[in-house]
Amino acid sequence: MADTQNPQNFQNPINSLLAEFGTRLNEIEEKQRIIKDRVLLIGENLIATKEESEKEYSDFKKQITELNSEIRTIKQLNTRILSELNNLARKSEVEILERQFKMFEPLKFTTINDVKKIVQEELKKQNK
Repeated sequence: MADTQNPQNFQNPINSLLAEFGTRLNEIEEKQRIIKDRVLLIGENLIATKEESEKEYSDFKKQITELNSEIRTIKQLNTRILSELNNLARKSEVEILERQFKMFEPLKFTTINDVKKIVQEELKKQNK
């Protein structure tokens, strides 16, 4: 009868339960803080990754724009080259002109003045 009426014996199990509850509550709070820190870190990493992705996307977009511009320029050059090809002489045409040039050998032709000079020189030589 002395045990049931002693208030200290009754408070010991309650105190130990409260102490255990307090310890578990502290552990849960610590786990919650750790999880909160991890979530914040994940959020920061997500934001950094998103910013990097947006920057890379922007860079790729600029490169694609530049490449499209270069392709347009190349197409225009090709078009101009193809249109100028019709104005160029073919190899066979150049060969024909070369043969005709060799046949005439214009360097061997003399002008009228040249002939007059040659005749005058020859006449002078004969007169002397």
